[in-house]
Amino acid sequence: MPQPDLPGGTLAGSAAAGAGSVDGRASRWQSHREERRRELIKSARVAVHALGSDASMEDIAAAAGTSKSVFYRYFGDKAGLQQAVGEVVLSQMQRRIQEAAQSAQTPREGLFAMVSAYLQMAETSPNVYTFVTRYAPGDADAANGTMATAGALGHFFAAISDMIARPMRSHLGDGREAVIGYWPNAAIGLVRNAGEQWLASPASPSKPGQEAMARQITDWLCLGIAPELRTAAPNQTPPTSAPTLSEPKKEST
Repeated sequence: MPQPDLPGGTLAGSAAAGAGSVDGRASRWQSHREERRRELIKSARVAVHALGSDASMEDIAAAAGTSKSVFYRYFGDKAGLQQAVGEVVLSQMQRRIQEAAQSAQTPREGLFAMVSAYLQMAETSPNVYTFVTRYAPGDADAANGTMATAGALGHFFAAISDMIARPMRSHLGDGREAVIGYWPNAAIGLVRNAGEQWLASPASPSKPGQEAMARQITDWLCLGIAPELRTAAPNQTPPTSAPTLSEPKKEST
């Protein structure tokens, strides 16, 4: 007498096998898409390095040996491509900066190591750095791009801020959260703006090398410009003191 098809029996087993086959194909297809996406990101990075940060999707696709419709299918638009490339590039920068900071013996050495690593990575390909951190004026996707790139860039600078804050907290001790809470972000602003201006400056005898620029930025972070003010020419007339908040300016009669 034939046995009934119970759960786990012939029909159920066939269905499970079919589902497993479908799942296997889906898994292979997903793996293929992820591999293809990585290849396109790598190709885009190479293209931007060679063509410049304002390279169009058509330029990037042509350099990659494919059509721009392929890039649109995988990334949606140029903002999506910048986001994807940015996640890879900024992740690599973050790891390199973290490795540099871990080898330092003092907070100041740590700052120098981090600034130096940042400048080195950005200088390796200024075009790629600019591509993932800002948009060229007039870019049709700029409005969406600002929001798209904010995620990767925001996570990157938040991680760097935390790297700076940790040794500060250990060095300064408790009760200094007002400093620790604000200073790392202020430091990042200085490093980024000075670094990007340095990257954009044309080569000239007055342009510092990478190490010299890293040391200069570190000095600004640790000492400000006080040493520069103290070494000003002695025959210069010191500026007139401005009134303080507790000392209102006297009106002339």
